[in-house]
Amino acid sequence: MAKVLIVGCGDLGTAIAIRLHASHEVIGLRQSDKHLPFGMRTLQADVTQPITLSALDNFQPNIIIYCISAGGSSDAHYQAAYVQGLKNSLATQSNNKALQHVFFVSSTRVYGQITDELLDENTPAMPADFGGARLLEAENVLNELGCNSTKLRLSGIYGAGRLYLANMAKDLNKWPSDNHYSNRIHRDDAANFIAFLVEEIAKNQPVADCYIVTDDTPTQQYEVLIWLANQQKIDTASIKIPPAHGGKRLSNKRLRATGFALQYPNYQAGYSHILATLNHA
Repeated sequence: MAKVLIVGCGDLGTAIAIRLHASHEVIGLRQSDKHLPFGMRTLQADVTQPITLSALDNFQPNIIIYCISAGGSSDAHYQAAYVQGLKNSLATQSNNKALQHVFFVSSTRVYGQITDELLDENTPAMPADFGGARLLEAENVLNELGCNSTKLRLSGIYGAGRLYLANMAKDLNKWPSDNHYSNRIHRDDAANFIAFLVEEIAKNQPVADCYIVTDDTPTQQYEVLIWLANQQKIDTASIKIPPAHGGKRLSNKRLRATGFALQYPNYQAGYSHILATLNHA
């Protein structure tokens, strides 16, 4: 049994906690005063305010999962949450001799380049905006640690309650004017994979320092929208598909090499489940 600290217990962080609590001692840190399910210990704190993190001094985890959202879309929000917030959280563990591993939930936004090549973990990260730049800066904070760490670069998360694309597909007037490659990962698969890596660490198995967390199928945006529209009985006969341009195609070969099995290996599998759930609600 490992002591696991999850910093940031929103939708994804809570899903990870639920998957780990039966086998490990889990403590969750979140801004809200809402407690985690199943009686898991919950701390209320703000990673951007070091004074609120003092309770962490008494909890020396073996594993930390830093899994927060920026809380805003500005450069300042990203700097505060991802870079300074990570530094503040790790500072509470400066004397923790039991700390074995830190996972940082990042994003494939660090890949800003436009290319036809299939990108993997060996591809240099070249951010094209402040969000990608700040995430990469936060990733580099891990290099200063005295323990092992892993960067988890998640592509676009979708799942229950994340219906932006499904709703867009129903209104043809809201479709984008361009058609680019897109990548995605179901929330459940992302949570399952992170929990899988924690179990590997607990069993003293090797874990890589970086994973692209995405499904098997990079896909043109219009292909996804047309499929979603058709599944929702929307007539797409009048749609003119723009030429594919831009975006990126991401490889999950390293994730697959761990032996982890995706529950939703492509958008059809994931969205079929979501739409079926909505239809029976």
